[in-house]
Amino acid sequence: MGAGALNHDAELPNPDRLRWLALAEKALAGGSFEEKLVSHTDDAIRIEPLYERSATAEPLARANPRSPWFVSQRIDDPDIGRAKAQALEDVAQGATGLSLVFEGAPNAFGYGLPRTAEALETVLDGVPLNRIQIRIDAHPWSRAVADWLVAFLSKRRSDPAKLNLSFGIDPAAIFAGTGRLRMSIEALQASMPQSLAHFFSMGVPGVLLEADGRVFHNAGATEAQELGTMMASAVSYLRMFEEARQPLVYAAPHIGFALSVDQDQFVSMAKVRALRRLWARVQEACSISASTASIHAETSFRMMTSADPETNILRTAIAGFAAAAGGADSISILPHTIAHGLPAGFARRVARNAQLIMANESHIDHVADPACGSGAVEALTLSLCEAAWEEFQRIEAEGGVLSSLQQGHIQRRVQAASARRNAAYEAGERAIVGTTLHPLKTERPVETLAAERRPAFTEGVAVCEPLFPIRIDQSIGAAS
Repeated sequence: MGAGALNHDAELPNPDRLRWLALAEKALAGGSFEEKLVSHTDDAIRIEPLYERSATAEPLARANPRSPWFVSQRIDDPDIGRAKAQALEDVAQGATGLSLVFEGAPNAFGYGLPRTAEALETVLDGVPLNRIQIRIDAHPWSRAVADWLVAFLSKRRSDPAKLNLSFGIDPAAIFAGTGRLRMSIEALQASMPQSLAHFFSMGVPGVLLEADGRVFHNAGATEAQELGTMMASAVSYLRMFEEARQPLVYAAPHIGFALSVDQDQFVSMAKVRALRRLWARVQEACSISASTASIHAETSFRMMTSADPETNILRTAIAGFAAAAGGADSISILPHTIAHGLPAGFARRVARNAQLIMANESHIDHVADPACGSGAVEALTLSLCEAAWEEFQRIEAEGGVLSSLQQGHIQRRVQAASARRNAAYEAGERAIVGTTLHPLKTERPVETLAAERRPAFTEGVAVCEPLFPIRIDQSIGAAS
């Protein structure tokens, strides 16, 4: 049972709760309390129907709680001209961040910008870099793109102090998402410290290395599996910084995180908050003062459906709200037509405006940690921390994240979790609105942009079983 959860059979001093339990059991008319009112997450974490308010909770705020999160729009069109127009349109209409997704990236979903310096410079030309967060999505050539970006910033004579950058270098996400590394694990671990020392000597601002959990989530991982793998990646980076002779207290802020959030609102909120706690715990174990985690949240690809795609707008709105309320520093909402191909302007605008409404009309950012003190969310947060820490320790015992992937340990656990989830949908224990529940009799045409799918990354020396993204509606045979 997760910390903070209350067992309905226990003797509780709270008379209000005891009266509620009596009324609940009366309403059940002999039905099972456990079956009717208690649920469990994919990690078997128990969720009670009622919690007492937490009296000892401490806020888990964003890195900059006085400002809104960054509204980050994906730029992933293979057509450079269209991609440039999209970037300028997004910024003009309120986006405060851009996520550049290049071909071959695990999270490109078959598309992505061409892997050239020209594409990078063309897309960023005219973008006010001093007030827009720039993220490079993790992909096999991220080291080269990092050099291109540094060269472009030098050409623009940008003031590093005014920039907010993430270079998206994540060997584990690339290894898992493509099944390939361009060099052996041993060579990577030997060369990375040199590269990191080079970056530090240049005074490059922002996140150099990112622990990206989206690859694992979109392949079917549970919340704890995603978080545990991210912690294992982050710890491997700390070891690399140590080998590069960089003081960890200065290096830790250059490690960032990217995770997925889905339509399970409270679990997603707890996942973002748990990540902050876990990273603080890792830094404590390293005997360094804790820096606040830099967290990018993207709405889940695996929850998207091809049938009745407008229902995806509701799913992504809930997920986006959960990320904002959970304290993510930047958020990307996937356009609702992404299951059909490369999203067109209308879908991109809906994705952007959903965040703008949350920030500028609903003012979700005005409270640093809205979930603080909520018995349910605090219990979920602590339970996720415990389960994720167990997964992290498991991966460490397997030799670290790259070694565990090479041996297939992480893949087997993720695939088992995915199979259990799919079985629940197949059995009707879970439903997808618009797909397995209340499907449309006639599907409407969906607008997408004409674009050729990019080839998969096939180079590499080190090889492992890849974890490809797969939507739940595909995996249960409900959609093509």
